[in-house]
Amino acid sequence: MKILKTLCRHWYNIGIAVALCALAALIAGWNEMSMLLRFNTISFIAMLVHQFEEYGLPGGEPMIMNRVLQGSDIPDRYPLNQFSAMFTNVFFTYVIYLLPILLPNVIWLGIAPMLMGMMQFLVHGIMTNVRMKSIYNPGLGAVVFLHIPVGVCYFRYITVHQLADGAAWAIGVFYTVIATGFILGYLTYIGFSDRNSRWCFDEAELKRFHVEEKIAKKNIQIDGQAKPGPLAMIEKLKGRK
Repeated sequence: MKILKTLCRHWYNIGIAVALCALAALIAGWNEMSMLLRFNTISFIAMLVHQFEEYGLPGGEPMIMNRVLQGSDIPDRYPLNQFSAMFTNVFFTYVIYLLPILLPNVIWLGIAPMLMGMMQFLVHGIMTNVRMKSIYNPGLGAVVFLHIPVGVCYFRYITVHQLADGAAWAIGVFYTVIATGFILGYLTYIGFSDRNSRWCFDEAELKRFHVEEKIAKKNIQIDGQAKPGPLAMIEKLKGRK
């Protein structure tokens, strides 16, 4: 239990250490790597950096997700909590993003994480910025400077070299939808969400990026009771009154 508690609190710090190791391996083995392996390794590093940017430095994702985007009255634990954040992010990264490194020639495995990374712009570049009345929020840096460039280069490469047929594209897109829908959608907001969860974010995690101060300064209106709203839909799906 102590190990799990430590992992839930520091998974993104561990992740950035893994990213540095992966970067060192990328640099050392660059000449021996195929282009596909290079792209997939950079994509893996990008996701680890993305997560550290969200939760570590500058951080603040728990408060942004729960309070700003979901209107939660208990943003330290609902709907996103420390365990669900750890589990979904760790599973996503070390399965969805690591598999293409192990099997770089299975193109549909590479298509999915590239799409997922680029799609993060919808959340960070548009939805969150509009809601927070900002031009930046934690996670956007990795999306703009890592996910999108490597995704564009990867898709151009497999298109020019005709490495992906219609089946690969179809499976890749289907895999993307299923993975994001189940892992990030269902598990985060339905499976692991609990108003009485004991997996509360630490005060330090909630205070990063000064989200509450930004809400007050910009007069951002938070209404968790709006119908239909994110939390209302979550409660309905969970079968609560």
